[in-house]
This record gives sequence, structure tokens and C-alpha cells, in this order.
Amino acid sequence: MAQDSAAQSVADLPHGVRVSSEYPSLTERYFAKRGIQADIRLSYGASEAKIPDIADCIVDITETGRALRAAGLRVIDTMLVSYTEMIANQQAFADPEKRHAMNQLMTLLLGTLDARGKVLVKLNVGTDDLQRVLNVLPSAKSPTISELASGGFAVESVVEKRTINTLIPALKDAGASDLLEMPISKIVA
Repeated sequence: MAQDSAAQSVADLPHGVRVSSEYPSLTERYFAKRGIQADIRLSYGASEAKIPDIADCIVDITETGRALRAAGLRVIDTMLVSYTEMIANQQAFADPEKRHAMNQLMTLLLGTLDARGKVLVKLNVGTDDLQRVLNVLPSAKSPTISELASGGFAVESVVEKRTINTLIPALKDAGASDLLEMPISKIVA
């Protein structure tokens, strides 16, 4: 829903509301259960870009809602909460080639889960300030440190995102420069 919309809940949506969704059957059942007549249109991606020209609201998958808010939208209801589960029958699991493929998929899924709530911090630091920066910098393991051609070091480390707003100023105070915060989609150990 657009952030400036008067609708505060699904009950506030008018009959005939235009809804864009990649999941039209699920969306249709959801609105029907609430007695709201909706004009549901199949979306082939980028649903958030369809408001207000093509749709009044969208149904989309989101983990945090951050991308929706960045597009000027807000969440007014949660249709369902889901989780990822891998299920295999015994015959498929007994096949070494299929089991290898399952293990590869599990590696990717677990890597995505491990990356949740984490970011990569990259920075430069002079030789004299390196130890002070390392004392401030939390690290999942040991930070990566590379010598720069012009002197000093490049340092990178995976840290908890919730700490980033206090960590960056502390690193700068310790002598770090050229600080970067980068999103991480997977961490595979």
C-alpha cells in the first residue's frame, strides 16, 4: 500500500480494489475470506513499481519490508508466514548423485540463513592505527587484512548489522577511513 494511503488495514480497502500479485490464487482466497471484492492481476515481478498506475496495492514476498518502504510503500497485513524446509524421499536420498545435489542446495540455503542480519565492513587504515581498529572491530572469525600498495592496510570483516550504526563511528574514531558497509546474501563456511 502506498505510504500516503488512508487505508490502515485490509478492511479499509474498497470493493474493486486493484491488486497486483505473483500469487493470484492465494491472493484471491485471502480477499474472498475477508469479503472484499478485488480485481487481482498477475504480476511478473517488480510489483512495487505498479502502484499507483496499474494497482492500488500489491501482494508480495518480503522478509523485512525494507525494499517496499524504499519504494514508498508500507505493509498493512501479513497474509502468511512461511519457512524453508527440505524434504526428500528415501529413494532419492539413497541415490549418491541426487544426495550430492541436495547437499549443494542445503549449502546455499544455510549460507543464506547465516547471512541474515549481517553485513560486510571494509575499511582502510594506516599502519599506526591498525591494532586500535582491530580492537574495535568484532569479527565472525578473523578479519581479512591486506597490505595497500600506498602503505597501510585494507581490512574487511563480517559483522552484525544491528551494531553498524555505532561501529562505523567507533572505527572512524580509531583511525579507519574509506569505510564501506555492504550487504551479504550468503555466508558459506
